[in-house]
Amino acid sequence: MKLALFDLDNTLLAGDSDYEWGQFLVDRGVLARDEYEAQNARYFEQYKAGTLDIHEYLGFALRPLAAHTPQELAGWHADFMRARILPMVTPQARGLVARHRGAGDLCAVVTATNSFVTAPIAREFGVPHLIATEPETAAGRFTGRLAGTPCFREGKIRRVDEWLAGLGHRLGEFEDSVFYSDSHNDLPLLERVRHPVAVDPDAQLAAESARRGWPVISLR
Repeated sequence: MKLALFDLDNTLLAGDSDYEWGQFLVDRGVLARDEYEAQNARYFEQYKAGTLDIHEYLGFALRPLAAHTPQELAGWHADFMRARILPMVTPQARGLVARHRGAGDLCAVVTATNSFVTAPIAREFGVPHLIATEPETAAGRFTGRLAGTPCFREGKIRRVDEWLAGLGHRLGEFEDSVFYSDSHNDLPLLERVRHPVAVDPDAQLAAESARRGWPVISLR
């Protein structure tokens, strides 16, 4: 059996679902533009620069989930999928996933973005497993806090190892393993698989891929 892992934002998607979810809520009037938009942009720049404090960011990003009912959130997310996500899904990305699924590979999306935002996106791609940052819930509602280890940088390795252990597998046992990502933030997991692939990479990952001889592809 072969293992295929896919980063989501700016990899399978031609954009960032976490950033766009915040902007969608601003545009819908759910969040105050003056209070949210500038901070959302600052965190996004920190992510790209590799300086993001993930715990600080998640305190910011998960807070809106706690302020609304699951029914409200689900309704907004359905509109978000149509308006923001589907335009970021390219035929090339769908084809890449379809090839791995058709080959019988064990496939998972591995993303730092929280599972509320990303679960419907993984389903849209037909990927059966999602490894994402998990928001805490209590009494059927989000609390605005993190549950467990953020699926970010080295945390992606831990979360993948835990997921595989739950299936009775270890990363090193697969005859082949591949991880597709655009971001230098994913170097820890890229270094762990047999075949790292840079997808429309940022400048840091492009340079690292050239240095190491990793393949570079585009899904745009």
